[in-house]
Amino acid sequence: MTWIDLSSNVAVVTGGGAGIGRGIALGLAAVGANVVVLDRNEAGSDVVAEIRGVGGRAQFFACDVTSDDSVANVAEQIAAKVGQVAILVNNAGTMLSGGLDAIGMADWDRILSLNLTGYLRCARVLGRPMLQRGAGAIVHVASISASSPQSYSGAYSVSKAGVVMLSRQLAVEWGPRGVRSNVVSPGMIRTPMTEAIYQAPGVHDARRALVPAQRIGRPSDIADAVVFLASERASYITGEELVVDGGFTRTIMGVIPRPGFEKS
Repeated sequence: MTWIDLSSNVAVVTGGGAGIGRGIALGLAAVGANVVVLDRNEAGSDVVAEIRGVGGRAQFFACDVTSDDSVANVAEQIAAKVGQVAILVNNAGTMLSGGLDAIGMADWDRILSLNLTGYLRCARVLGRPMLQRGAGAIVHVASISASSPQSYSGAYSVSKAGVVMLSRQLAVEWGPRGVRSNVVSPGMIRTPMTEAIYQAPGVHDARRALVPAQRIGRPSDIADAVVFLASERASYITGEELVVDGGFTRTIMGVIPRPGFEKS
């Protein structure tokens, strides 16, 4: 038995040209989905070639999720050239270093526009055929920073917290109309965006030591969670957040000194 089969579904992945987005696109294609990769640069076409190279179905469209016109135009292209969208994965995002006392308001607005408002924009436009059909699934990629502030990262944690609530709001409002909405929150995933951090001496081993699973996460770990939530195997799950961090966020009690309870 094939436990998950998305061969009858068109699945859109925003920010699908690299990192977690690439992993999600590959994961959806592996279970048969016709994957639409959206990205602002041509890296998305490389992912499409990779999927097609192993017999999968995929298309690339350039799209800026911070632009109403860009999202509307790409939705028309998808409908005309690929078909009705059944799955949307909101993943496009970025971060910026710097504390809240230093970040310029233009940068604040830019982060929120991409990481949060872009998710709503895509949900409203690309989710329209789902609402019309009365069936569909949206999965939003947030972060463990949504519930645990990531210091000196500008608006990043704020934007990701907003993503979690946005998903819950969509689940409540759109659930009766047949559309599910859930969140996957990654923690410490090694991607091209974070590679410079892991190249710093000692960082990889120090981070790995903090994770009960004893390894740093891979994009495929997030893809597996997204594929599940997008599938009918999760048909009774909506408004939820699935944390994929190897258990890291469950270790907080371990940092509290407790004489007599140390590891033997």
